[in-house]
Amino acid sequence: QSHYCLSTQFSGEPTSYTRFSIARQMDGDNSHVEMNLAADEEEGGEIGKPEHLHASMPPPRRNGKNLCFIIMAAVLLLLIGFLIGYLSYRGRMQRVNRCPDGSGNCEMTPTASYFSDDGMEEEEVPGPRILYWPELRKMLSSKLSTARLEANLRQREGKNSFEAGKAEDENTASYIHDQFISFRLDDVWNDEHYVRLQDKGSTKNQVFIIEDGQEELESTDAYVAYSKSGTVTGKPIYVNYGRKEDFQKIRNMRVPMNGAIIIFRAGKITLAEKVANARKEGAAGVLMYLGPSSDKKADSYVPFGHAHLGTGDPFTPGFPSFNHTQFPPVESSGLPQIPVQTISRDAAARLFGKMDEEKCLPEWRAGIMGCKVTVSNSSKMAVKLTVNNVMVDRKILNIFGVIKGFEEPDRYVVLGAQRDSWGPGAGKAGVGTAILLELARVISDMVKNDDYKPRRSIIFASWSAGEYGAVGATEWLEGYSTTLHAKAFTYINLDTAVLGSRDVKISASPLLYSLLEATMKRVKDPAEESLYLYSRVDSDWIKKVVPLDLDNAAFPFLAYSGIPVVSFGFYDEGDEYAFLGTTEDTLANLKEKTGKLYPLMRAAAEVAGQIALRLTHDHELFLDFDRYSDELLSFQEKLWHFNANVKELGLTLNWLYFARGDFQRAADTLRRDIENSDRENRIVRRALNDRMMKVEYDFLSPYLSPKDAPFRHIFFGRGSHTLQSLLENLEQLAVNKTSVDVDELKEQLALATWTIKGAANALVGDIWNTDNEI
Repeated sequence: QSHYCLSTQFSGEPTSYTRFSIARQMDGDNSHVEMNLAADEEEGGEIGKPEHLHASMPPPRRNGKNLCFIIMAAVLLLLIGFLIGYLSYRGRMQRVNRCPDGSGNCEMTPTASYFSDDGMEEEEVPGPRILYWPELRKMLSSKLSTARLEANLRQREGKNSFEAGKAEDENTASYIHDQFISFRLDDVWNDEHYVRLQDKGSTKNQVFIIEDGQEELESTDAYVAYSKSGTVTGKPIYVNYGRKEDFQKIRNMRVPMNGAIIIFRAGKITLAEKVANARKEGAAGVLMYLGPSSDKKADSYVPFGHAHLGTGDPFTPGFPSFNHTQFPPVESSGLPQIPVQTISRDAAARLFGKMDEEKCLPEWRAGIMGCKVTVSNSSKMAVKLTVNNVMVDRKILNIFGVIKGFEEPDRYVVLGAQRDSWGPGAGKAGVGTAILLELARVISDMVKNDDYKPRRSIIFASWSAGEYGAVGATEWLEGYSTTLHAKAFTYINLDTAVLGSRDVKISASPLLYSLLEATMKRVKDPAEESLYLYSRVDSDWIKKVVPLDLDNAAFPFLAYSGIPVVSFGFYDEGDEYAFLGTTEDTLANLKEKTGKLYPLMRAAAEVAGQIALRLTHDHELFLDFDRYSDELLSFQEKLWHFNANVKELGLTLNWLYFARGDFQRAADTLRRDIENSDRENRIVRRALNDRMMKVEYDFLSPYLSPKDAPFRHIFFGRGSHTLQSLLENLEQLAVNKTSVDVDELKEQLALATWTIKGAANALVGDIWNTDNEI
């Protein structure tokens, strides 16, 4: 009857019919109703006429037509009622299915109103409280305690040394382990590593001035780890900060450096980099003293340090130092192979007083009276250096605690701090460890008592042997290198978070610039409560980001493992904390330097805590991959004026430019995919987040061996494969064409081009979506 009604409504001929189908769309959250005109879709029969309707139909009567209208109206009402009920039921089921346990309480508003039969609203049924980001941020701020930060830091008082692998270091490790347990973290464990370190010998290291006789300049307990032991003698030459450009100025003066004792001041680059530059010039030995300071007490202090141009145990390069590892008979190429020693500023001043050659350049004098470059050719004066360091094998402990994510526990943020120090280490290790413990306590309390359910996990890590070049952190990365880059998506470094009060010091991956800026706009300035930390930086603060150096524990996370990192802290630009790395790095000296030590620590903790919480709270990871497009464009602009120089060699930079364009288009594609995606779909959301996570890792050049070139990152690594090294080679090409190795330049261009192209392909996602032309 209904078929007859439909067929007679249009010209009285049953030439077509309409089919309504209700289909459940499995890939999305919305149902839909399809309405298809089927006259042209049926197989068989004449055009416009299904086979089963060939028989002619008698003309319809009017009462039949009215009956058809009634039937159609009834069917339509039933259909509408069915759809309303179905969609209502499906909406409830979708909300329930968002939770792994089926409870429906993880993303929906946890209250529901019901109506009784008489239409009166019944009492709401309460559920777990949902914490949105503004509320979560305020909760973190309210729970952070300066009193607890102070108590944590005072744990180091009255102790003179926390040297890695020795008693105080192990006692502190045990204390941190117990604290993590008391905070009710989901799991607490430790990793043991067996590493080779260097300790002072039975006799002190000595520096002598040799003229008509031998005069002791200084004898000290401080030493430089991984220095070569032995005695060397040579004429002294002062080379400012020991940078490449400083050595170039000495070469321009026609001063021979082979067999000399090179002197430089601390700062600008790491001690290991200074030593490596001196070794390239044929130096016999190296001395370093602390730079100028407003605190005259520091003039007599001698800093500790290490001279390994790398991170981790230099006697197991590329391999984890677990006790079951069969160590290969190799050592790091970054070991100095020459004696190295630190001296006090007073000793440096006396040494300059004995030198009779021309005065230092004005910008080299650094507040030391009588600064000289070297001695005259007629002078008999020389410097004798004796180093008595000894190698030792020690067990070190890394301590870990974790708050597991409720949705993606296998994706995690790591917060870490070094706990060992050669002296009291209040600024070097104490502040970071105190912040680590306070953040573990506060965030665990938010989870256990305030209904916060992080989507992803948060790991708290206490490293040992940081003084020797991030040994503990690097050995952990080497031990789990096959999995960490795919699971850990950010490392937050807490070391040296407060060394001053006036300025902020930022080192970070470009992926975290936007998140860090948003955080600084929400954390109060401890010096002025009416302002936020962002008021301390200019709008172009990114230009002042300090590149990570080898002494920063975040460096191997970024350059070796390809994990985005951030390191934030307070300092006084131009007036560094003079006691860092000395036996006078005490709580009293640090408080005197900073003024508001504990409020500054609290602000640094809030910055780190907000970053960790935001990255584990939001559906979408707050990683701004577009920043790398900006970095690549900025690099390309630096290359443009070398086009002619490269063309003269029969080469071109166009392939590098094309690769940069590919990355830009890939980033645009991913941004569109995110904007057009169903953000409630966990599988889609996780896939998109994983693509963002891998951006950093994909800038590790895949064409290099991690064993031979461990820091493979083309932006932040070390070696000829980096973009900075390529730029330096092109600059040298513009100055002197014959001084450049063309084959090396070709290899640099190839490595840069294909690493960027590979990063672009990975960012796009599926292989069939990649741009295959270059």
